[in-house]
Amino acid sequence: MNSNDPVLVQIGKRIYQCRKKLGLTQEELAESADVTPQFVSFAESGKRAMRVDNIVKLAGALHVSVDYLLTGDRVDKDLLFFSEKLRDLSADQLAAIETIVDACVTLTGRND
Repeated sequence: MNSNDPVLVQIGKRIYQCRKKLGLTQEELAESADVTPQFVSFAESGKRAMRVDNIVKLAGALHVSVDYLLTGDRVDKDLLFFSEKLRDLSADQLAAIETIVDACVTLTGRND
């Protein structure tokens, strides 16, 4: 895969978005994932293919699944990360989150 590969670019965008969402610098993510800041920079820019072990490290540090980084699809592991965040919320906060989720389900027409 070369630097023009759209798959690498999309993976890089997801890494960048997850890092920003967590409020991390490239250096902080690199330290957490046990990779170099240069590696994070290359990964986010989509300029270089990554070894599987480094993708796994990034996914763990970003609290997302490898599936999400590679494809953008959410899987059960992503839901587990989300549920862990919910444990620390108060009853009122959980009720507010439930209201938001219900509204999203209504808007999308999904009531599975």
